[in-house]
Amino acid sequence: RRRCGAGAEHRATAEHAKLLFWQPAVTAAAMTFLAPARALTMRSARLLRGRAVLHLRGVSSEAMQRAPEPVAVLPDIPVPETNDPAEQGLKPREVVDQLDRHIIGQAEAKRATAIAIRNRWRRQQVKPPLRDEITPKNILMIGPTGVGKTEIARRMAKLIGAPFLKVEATKFTEVGFVGRDVEQIIRDLVDHAILMVRAQMVEKKRAEIALKVEEKILDQLVGENSTTNRESFRALLRQGLLDSRTIDVEVPEPRRQSPLDPSGGSGNAQPMNEIILRFDKLLQQGSRRSERRQMTIAESRPVLEEVYSEKMISDEEVKKLALHAVEQEGIVFIDEIDKICSRADSRGTADASSEGVQRDLLPLIEGSTVSTKHGNVSTDHILFICSGAFHQCKPSDLLAELQGRLPIRVELAQLTEDDLYRILTEPEASLVKQQVALLETESVRLSFTDCALRRVAHLAATVNRDVENIGARRIHTILERVTEEISFNACDRAGEAIVVDAAYVDQHVGDMVTKTDLSRFIL
Repeated sequence: RRRCGAGAEHRATAEHAKLLFWQPAVTAAAMTFLAPARALTMRSARLLRGRAVLHLRGVSSEAMQRAPEPVAVLPDIPVPETNDPAEQGLKPREVVDQLDRHIIGQAEAKRATAIAIRNRWRRQQVKPPLRDEITPKNILMIGPTGVGKTEIARRMAKLIGAPFLKVEATKFTEVGFVGRDVEQIIRDLVDHAILMVRAQMVEKKRAEIALKVEEKILDQLVGENSTTNRESFRALLRQGLLDSRTIDVEVPEPRRQSPLDPSGGSGNAQPMNEIILRFDKLLQQGSRRSERRQMTIAESRPVLEEVYSEKMISDEEVKKLALHAVEQEGIVFIDEIDKICSRADSRGTADASSEGVQRDLLPLIEGSTVSTKHGNVSTDHILFICSGAFHQCKPSDLLAELQGRLPIRVELAQLTEDDLYRILTEPEASLVKQQVALLETESVRLSFTDCALRRVAHLAATVNRDVENIGARRIHTILERVTEEISFNACDRAGEAIVVDAAYVDQHVGDMVTKTDLSRFIL
C-alpha cells in the first residue's frame, strides 16, 4: 500500500478478478487471500499476495484452455417469482383433491369448477390492457336433486379466499314487483366481502391487538403509570390465573342505523348520495358514547379486541379492498335456476319470479355497474355458476340470451348404489362417522358392519327408483330410521357397544320398500 498506492492496488485487484473469472478452480482460494488484504498489516499483506501468486502460477495452460465460454441465455416464459403457495393460488388438481375428500363422483363438475377457479388466478397474472378483456366463463350445472351441485358450491366457498355468495333464484322478483331485485345479489356479495376483508386484516394484526388488550387489562389491575409487579401480573394473566377477576371496561354503544339510509341497512332501496352518507357517518362517530361496565377478564377480552380492532383498522381501506376483491375475484352461485324457467308452451305468464327475473339477470351476468351503499361495483369479471335440476323443463327453455351467457354446461350423473355406498364410507365427514361421534358423547360405542352399509345403500337406491329420486338425501332418512331407537335409549345404555348389521337394518327399515309411497293413495 505504501509503494504502489490505493490506485495501483485497485488495478491489481481488478486484473486478478478478470483472471479468476475464467478460472473456477482457483476462484475460492485466490479471493480468500485477496479480499481481506486491505485490512491486514503490510507484512501479512505481502505474504498473502505472494501465496496467491504462487497458487496462480501452478495453474496449467490446459486448465486455462478448458475454461468455459460465455453462453447466450435465450429468453424464456416468465415464471412467477413468488414461492408462497398462498400467493400462487390453488391448482386445479388440488381443488379436485380437496373436493374428493367430501364429494363422491361428479368428476366433470369438479374439473370445470377447478378450472374456473384457477382461471381467476391466471387472469391476475396477465398484464393490462389484455387483463381487462378476459372475462370469466360462467358455468351451468345440470343434474337431479341430491347429487352434489350445492355441496360443490359450499365446499368451494371454504377452499377459496375470494368473496363467495350462494343465493336461491326463487327469492328474487322482477323489477316493479314487491320483493328483492337481482341487484341485491351484488350488494349482499359486497357486504360479505367487507366482513371477509375485515376478518383477514384483524387476523394479520392479531398479535398487536392482543398486546394492546393485555396492556389495557394490566392498567386496570396495577394502574396505568405503575411499574410495580407489572411483569408478575403479566405472567399470571398469560397463564389464565386472573380470568375470574373483575375489572372496569369502557364499552362503546352499538352503532345505530342511520335514519338517512332508506334501505334500513338491507340495501333493498337505491343508496343515497355518498356525500350525505359520509356526513351522517361523521355525525355518528362524533356522538358515539361509551359506558363503563364491570366484567371479568375472560369476558372483557373479546370486547377489548373489538374496540382495538376498530381503532387499528381503517374502514375506508377495508371498503376499498372489499370492492376490488368483489370486482376481480367475486363468485356468485345461483341455485334452483330451473325454478324461474318456464316451458316454451307456457311463456308469457304474469309470474313475477319467472321470465322477468331471467331478463334482469342478463345485464348482471354479462357485465354492468351496480350501485351499493359502499360504492359502485362492476360485474364484468364476477364468475356466475348456476345450477338446476330441470325436471319440469329443459335448459333450452331458458332465454336464449341467458343461455349464451352460460357457455360451460356440466351434467351431473345420477347416483348409483355403489355411489351411495361410497358416500357412506369414504368422505371424511360421512353420515356414519357423524352418527358414531354423536353417540360417543353418551359413552355408547356404535359401529356398522359392511353388510349393513351395503344394505342401507341398496334400500336407498331402491326407494329412489320406485318412489322419488332425491339422491343422497335418501340416506339421511334411512339412517335416522335405523338409529332412531338407539338414539332414544342412548342415555340409559352408557358404556355399551352396539353393532348394526344387515338384519338390524331390515328389521327397522325393511317396510319402506314394501310401502311404495302408499300415502299418496290415502284421501
